[in-house]
Amino acid sequence: MSDLPSNHGSESDEPSPSDPLGLFDEIVAEETDRDPDLAVIAAGSRTLRTQGDTDQQQPDVPARPTDPEVDKALREVEAELASRWGETKLEPSVSRIAALVDVLGEPQRAYPSIHITGTNGKTSTARMIEALLGAFDLRTGRYTSPHVQSITERISLDGAPISAERFIETYNDIRPYVEMVDGQQEYRLSFFEVLTGMAYAAFADAPVDVAVVEVGMGGSWDATNVIDADVAVVTPIDLDHTDRLGETPGEIAAEKSGIVKQDATVILAQQPVDAAQVLLKKAVEVSATVAREGLEFGVVARQVAVGGQLLTLRGLGGEYEEVFLPLHGAYQAHNAAVALAAVEAFFGVGSAHTQGLDIDNVRKAFASVTTPGRLEVVRRSPTVVLDAAHNPAGARATAEAVSEVFDFSRLIGVVGASGDKNVRGLLEAFEPIFAEVVVTQNSSHRAMDADELAGIAVEVFGEDRVQVEPRLDDALEAAITLAEEEGEYAGGGVLVTGSVITVGEARLLLGRG
Repeated sequence: MSDLPSNHGSESDEPSPSDPLGLFDEIVAEETDRDPDLAVIAAGSRTLRTQGDTDQQQPDVPARPTDPEVDKALREVEAELASRWGETKLEPSVSRIAALVDVLGEPQRAYPSIHITGTNGKTSTARMIEALLGAFDLRTGRYTSPHVQSITERISLDGAPISAERFIETYNDIRPYVEMVDGQQEYRLSFFEVLTGMAYAAFADAPVDVAVVEVGMGGSWDATNVIDADVAVVTPIDLDHTDRLGETPGEIAAEKSGIVKQDATVILAQQPVDAAQVLLKKAVEVSATVAREGLEFGVVARQVAVGGQLLTLRGLGGEYEEVFLPLHGAYQAHNAAVALAAVEAFFGVGSAHTQGLDIDNVRKAFASVTTPGRLEVVRRSPTVVLDAAHNPAGARATAEAVSEVFDFSRLIGVVGASGDKNVRGLLEAFEPIFAEVVVTQNSSHRAMDADELAGIAVEVFGEDRVQVEPRLDDALEAAITLAEEEGEYAGGGVLVTGSVITVGEARLLLGRG
């Protein structure tokens, strides 16, 4: 049966460590003055800590600080950041972040960078690039978004999130300059702009040998785009954020091509034709060198293996055989090819020289890659898988990977999506693999109401295949029960998806802090 507690308690009950869901609700309720996304992440981590679940913590997804004073200081920083414009409220300009890095002394120019844009696969590709660079004894800084559980995940040094103490220290260091810029601009710096400034400052302070930077949204006016990266990476472009970036892949590519700088090297994943045309035109305009997946590099062969897949990759410097990647899905193999080409380009392979990278280091790097919340198995009997797919293209890739890797006789979906996404397209992508779907909602203010989501789901799946559970813990319980209906050895499973926030909360509730 389920590992989830079944008793939620009443409003008059005093939550205790034996009632973690009651604690979860109480903590969220207390955090009414904070951004709801940050509040629920904090609440979940604090709930798990009361259960003493420290043995299951993974190094790349940190829990809340155990020191009460540090935890208090971190929550104060989170609250101050959350008082600013959120990541979904944008004013398309880099003027504010440019002003901030100017008064900080241009920290982003203290190290070379690899800049990553695209629609899907950015974070996984960034993690692979980081692992490859680390295998060659380079000190790395990685900036990615959004986070799965802890805000400190966004800024990593040497392959691990910076500590809460360092996060607090970095914020306090740049805070006077942030306030100075706030007073000079029409709008205050946003949540994402301040975090970007913190990342660039932390990387310079470390110092790092190279920074791996993922855009927040788009490219040209993204806050990260004050760097002049030697290598620009464009993962597959598809329709997402169409209200801000454009309604076709070509229009979206025009915005994302803004990260391609003069004389840089551009690594292009396979793209829709109109997007490829825009990106290639931009490369010509700025005299950039282009390497294209399927032509200059790519996946030669792949086979499913225990715990992942075995790859043969063709890079800019030749073939790399017997590369084990502990991640599932063809799309991750393509991300690996893109990451390999990006690191080869960074080291001058294909331009300064033709010799490829050391194969032992390449194998070691890829074998170490982790991607929390991306086809991540967090429970067995029945198997529960988490995946942060949040748009139709990502959902199609996830559905294909699930069908390839897992032999489920009956797969139950738990879906909690954001209201600003193409939810119908997401559900349609999963319809062929879900026997039933439990629709729910996460604690974010951006979450689509469970009943509204259910209305769309009924149109896609039919009424008899849809169950509504507004609380995520109830949705997990219901899905696990449905997966168990065929018996212990029947091969039922659960896939939790639809949003990074949904996956992060589910991860906490299932004891993976």
